[in-house]
Amino acid sequence: MNLYVRDLLERVAATFLEGFVGGLVITQMTDQKMWLAAVGAGVAAVASLAKGLAAKKTGRSDSASLVRSV
Repeated sequence: MNLYVRDLLERVAATFLEGFVGGLVITQMTDQKMWLAAVGAGVAAVASLAKGLAAKKTGRSDSASLVRSV
């Protein structure tokens, strides 16, 4: 697995986990709102994926960052 793919997967997974854990903090695990928080985390992860894919075209080809100097 090349550096870009590892970087992108790490960013997407971290975004999902941060959103999901944040949702768990404000809901109860048996509550239906927890699942809405999980959906919100999924949406954030998809946005992170889209940003990472766009970054490959505008930033460095081996990084999912928009900054060229990373």
